[in-house]
Amino acid sequence: MEVIIEKIVTYGVVVLFLVGIVVIYLRKQKRESKIVEQKIQKAKEEGLFEPVTLHPVIDINSCIKSGACVKACPEHDIIGIRDGKATIINASQCIGHGACFHACPVQAITLCIGTEKRGVDLPHVNHFFETNVSGIYIAGEMGGMGLIRNAVEQGRQAVDFLSMKMDKTIEAEYDLIVVGAGPAGISATLQAHANKLKTLTLEQDSLGGTVFTFPRTKIVMTYPMNLPLHGKVRLYETGKEELLNLWNEVLSKNNITIKERSKVEKIEQVNKHFVLTTLSGEQFTCRKVLLSIGRRGTPRKLNVPGEESPKVAYRLLEPEVIKNKKILVVGGGDSAIESALLLIDENKVTISYRSDVFSRLKPKNREKINEAIASEIVEVIFNSNVTAIEKDFIQLKINDHEEIRLENDLIYIFAGGELPTQFLEKTGIKITRKFGDAILKHSDK
Repeated sequence: MEVIIEKIVTYGVVVLFLVGIVVIYLRKQKRESKIVEQKIQKAKEEGLFEPVTLHPVIDINSCIKSGACVKACPEHDIIGIRDGKATIINASQCIGHGACFHACPVQAITLCIGTEKRGVDLPHVNHFFETNVSGIYIAGEMGGMGLIRNAVEQGRQAVDFLSMKMDKTIEAEYDLIVVGAGPAGISATLQAHANKLKTLTLEQDSLGGTVFTFPRTKIVMTYPMNLPLHGKVRLYETGKEELLNLWNEVLSKNNITIKERSKVEKIEQVNKHFVLTTLSGEQFTCRKVLLSIGRRGTPRKLNVPGEESPKVAYRLLEPEVIKNKKILVVGGGDSAIESALLLIDENKVTISYRSDVFSRLKPKNREKINEAIASEIVEVIFNSNVTAIEKDFIQLKINDHEEIRLENDLIYIFAGGELPTQFLEKTGIKITRKFGDAILKHSDK
C-alpha cells in the first residue's frame, strides 16, 4: 500500500510540474500575443500594416509556430507570433528579401505582390523568366524582385534557363543581348560569360543602373549575395560606391565591357532572331534577349506647370556640394527621406508629402526623420501637392483647398518610377495588374 501511495504522490508531483510548465508557457504565449497585437494596432494606426511591394503571405493552417521566419527576417517587426501562429505586423516595411520564405520548415509562406485593393503592373513571365514572347526574358525589379540580392539571383537563374534553350543554328551576331546593367543585368552578364555565351550588354545610362543614381552615402545592400564569377559577397551596410567598385572589379577581371549610353528603343523579331535598335540608330542581332531595365528607370513626373525648369531633379547624386539652398523634397518613401536627411545640414529643407503620415519607411529612416522633425531642422507638410513650379517659388495645395507659396531654389521629386509599359507592349510583351498574386511559392523553388 505504501508503495502505491508513494507512486501516486510521485505521479501527482510530475503531473503538477507538467501542468505548471504548460501554464507558464501559455501565459508567456498570451503575453507575447498581446505585444504582437499592440504592434499590429500601432502599425494600422500609422499606416504601416498594408504591404507596398513584395511581401509574405502566411498560411495559418500550415504554420507550426517554429518562429524561424521571425528569426530569419533581417528587418524588425515584419512578422510576429500571435496565438501560436505567425502573423504580419508591419507589411509596408517588408523589402522582399524572402528570408522568411526560405526559413519556414513547413513551407507555409508564399511571396506575393499587390493586394486585393492595390494592384501592381507586371509583365507576363513564367517560372523560367521567359515572357509570352518566346526568346525574350525578364529578370530583376521589372519582374517584381526589387531587392539587389534577389535581382542578382534572378539574373543568374534566367541566363541558366535560356542557355538550355539556346539554338546555335539561328544566325545572329550575339547569343544574348542583356538590356540594362543594374544588379540583375550585371549578374546575367557575368553568368553568360561563365556559360560561354557571346553576349552584349546595353545600358541606357551608367553601369549600376538605378544604383548609380543613388546618393553616394546611401546604404544599398544589407544582405549577402552570390555574384557569378566572384562567389559569395559578404557585405553588410554596403554603400553605393563599394558595390559599384565590386562590380567594376569583377567585370574588369573577366574582360567584360558594358556598352553604356545605349538606350534600346525597339526590339523586333526577324525570322528566328531579334534585332535591337538603340536611340542613336545602332542595330544588333541576337538569339535571346534578357530585359533587366528596372521599374524606376523612368521617373514619375508630377505633370504640373514649371516642371521643365532646370531647378527640378529626380535624383540626388552629390548632396555634399549643395549648400545654402531652399529645397523642397517631394515624396514620402525611403529615397525622398534619405535625400532630405543628406541635405538638412547645409540647407533649409521642406518635405511635401501627399498623405498624412509616412507609411513606407524603413525603421532607421523613420527614426532619423522623426528626430529631425522634433529638432525642427526639417519641415514636413503633409497632405500637400505641388501645383506649380516657378522661378523662385513653389506653389502647394494643402488638404485639397489651402494654397501656399514657398520660396525655393531647388526641388527634388521622388514620386516613384513608371513601368516602361509602352516599350514592353510594343515588343509584344503582355502586362497584367496583379492583386495579391504569388510571385514565389515553394513549388517554384
